[in-house]
Amino acid sequence: MTRADGAAAVLPGTDLVQHSRALHRAHDAVMSGARPPTPLRGVVSRSWSRVLGFGLDPSGRNTRTLLAPDEVERRRDSSPLHLVVDELRAVLSSVADASHFISVVTDADGVILWREGAPGVLRRADSLGFGQGATWTEDHVGTNAIGTALAEHAPVQLFSAEHFEQGQHPWYCTAAPLHDPRTGDLLGVVDVSGPAMTLHPAIGALIHTATKLAEARLWQHHREQLDRLRASAAHLSGPFLVVDDDGWVAHQAGLRVRDRVAAPAEGRPLTVPGLGLCVPERLPGGWLVRQAGARQTVHAHLSTEPDGGAVLDVQSDQDGWRTRLSRRHAEVLRALHQTGPDGLTAADLSRHLFGDDDHQVTVRAEISRLRRIVGPLVTAAPYRLDGDVELTVDEQAQGQSS
Repeated sequence: MTRADGAAAVLPGTDLVQHSRALHRAHDAVMSGARPPTPLRGVVSRSWSRVLGFGLDPSGRNTRTLLAPDEVERRRDSSPLHLVVDELRAVLSSVADASHFISVVTDADGVILWREGAPGVLRRADSLGFGQGATWTEDHVGTNAIGTALAEHAPVQLFSAEHFEQGQHPWYCTAAPLHDPRTGDLLGVVDVSGPAMTLHPAIGALIHTATKLAEARLWQHHREQLDRLRASAAHLSGPFLVVDDDGWVAHQAGLRVRDRVAAPAEGRPLTVPGLGLCVPERLPGGWLVRQAGARQTVHAHLSTEPDGGAVLDVQSDQDGWRTRLSRRHAEVLRALHQTGPDGLTAADLSRHLFGDDDHQVTVRAEISRLRRIVGPLVTAAPYRLDGDVELTVDEQAQGQSS
């Protein structure tokens, strides 16, 4: 669930020394099983509860395992954030207080991929295992802004003894998730950390500015990629689409479609409104999508596995394929099957999956991942099964979704 109570650890005018002492007393009380003398912020209380469930030790330094440098480099190369990391650094180092903190960028797994800052602060961070290749999720190192931002799906700032591990109490940290502006997928986290008593009220606003600029720049990179792909299709005649690897439309001729279709894959037919069944053909940097012949119906069957996952069998006149789905993706397909052609909005699916409207970003990310797996089935705005797809669901799956 997206939370809003974690973005600021202290109010303007707060005496940091007195506040730190109060938090230490609260930490000591909770870790000994007593009631804290002063109430904790909700984001801290929720995180401590999760971390205690992991069995971590608040008085020691829990296990840090650094990934090998070649694995860090591989993750950097495969992360879209490598396109914007220099701009993030420029924003975060543009303030006078930059000499008092370090900035960190992680991937979606909480692995630190980039880090820079003042040498003295970096040395102190090294003593905490806060270095490149380390995983800073809550189940590894306890309550911290990176891991808690990942768990809460929201910006988080932590001050002093709000951290779970005592070794992190001399620190503050401020972090915000960074998302793919096209799909809503989580790409990583941007974090600023430093000595607790140097916390400045503007740090949160600085992180917010950096993440929004990075997301805007990622969108610009996307548009530039589509422009290059569009130029490669200038000699073709329609009807056809030219799309990138994620199904974003760079060019269309002889039909009108939305901004995105299902992500193409080699040898796998997909359905496109207005074209019917299509066969994708590789282009440099994308795909040419054009009609395979007369419109055909794609038949799909969803069956449940003993472990709660599901298998989807898809068959057309030209080809067939099978894929395994997670429990969540199978539940989405069942919901769309039950709803019919009217489809569901992100809010509808949030209520269906989570019981409230607060998970729409998560829903969009899940649908994006699902469409990359089962491209021929699901269309958007609203989410529904494609008109050329006939889906059947076995009785066990139907019973689980009711």
